[in-house]
Amino acid sequence: MIIKSRAPLRIGLAGGGTDVSPYSDLYGGSILNATINKYAYATIEPLERNQIILNSIDKKVTLNYPIDDNLPIDGNLDLLKGVYNRIIKQFKKKPQAFKLTTFVDAPAGSGLGSSSTLVVAIIGAFAEWLFLPLGEYDIAHLAFEIERIDLGMHGGKQDQYAATFGGFNFMEFYKDDKVIVNPLRIKQKYIAELQYNLVLFYTGTSRDSGAIIKQQSKNIVSKDENAVNATHVLKEQSIKMKEALLTGNLENIGNILNLSWENKKQMAQGISNPTIENLYKSAIAAGSNGGKISGAGGGGYIFFFCPANTRFNVIEEMKKFNVVAENYEFTSSGLYTYTI
Repeated sequence: MIIKSRAPLRIGLAGGGTDVSPYSDLYGGSILNATINKYAYATIEPLERNQIILNSIDKKVTLNYPIDDNLPIDGNLDLLKGVYNRIIKQFKKKPQAFKLTTFVDAPAGSGLGSSSTLVVAIIGAFAEWLFLPLGEYDIAHLAFEIERIDLGMHGGKQDQYAATFGGFNFMEFYKDDKVIVNPLRIKQKYIAELQYNLVLFYTGTSRDSGAIIKQQSKNIVSKDENAVNATHVLKEQSIKMKEALLTGNLENIGNILNLSWENKKQMAQGISNPTIENLYKSAIAAGSNGGKISGAGGGGYIFFFCPANTRFNVIEEMKKFNVVAENYEFTSSGLYTYTI
């Protein structure tokens, strides 16, 4: 018996940062994101021998432990251990021998929600294996608690829900970790046109999103006027993005992204840097009318809205910086698990 699980990564189209406490607790946040065909994978193989094996293929790390109900959180594959520890504790399951293998299509710190998506995929595999009574909201919230509470990782709430639900979603965030996921029924032709015009690039660098998000939260706590007002604008743009996609008014998307990016940079230091600014200015000069870093900022993936056929000029321009466009497709499904 082998248990397999996969969950999609996401692109944050608008509202990123408004899902982070304390902003979402004080003012309520909203985000529009969409999942793409890049995934986090988890495989569980039950073992007969008295052993727990954790194997991260992309990180090239394998760890071996005797069976225990609490694996050490020590900086080595903590996401894998954190899920296991919580599953055993919360569901009062006896420790069992198994091998857990994981792989993620994007590196950590890339801005596509890879860490949270991996946690969702691992939870999904354990839920499939142990017949845990978990719905979509349960899995997403459990993933959030494992990262933010059990492991003490700074971040928001959108990634776990995007990976679990999949598709285009308008998400609302409130105090007490209340989240409402609103799936959007967007016409296929609008999705196809958005995918053609929205060009995704990997900058070749990753960043510590936790440090940026920690500073962002501190600015909200201290009532930094620029940061608070900028976050308000980001929330407004998520609503405008939703309207543009549902009505097919795609010509407004570049402006929404541009305004969002200019305000996002006011939330905390480190969101942008000279390299990112050069990429952005060059893309605009080549024909794009807006774009943004995906995720907290500082590096990782960046995307630009390129109207008409300007995508080709922008792609050529980015090659001068050794930044290459990546093929992707939007997906409609989220977490998927099965046993073979």
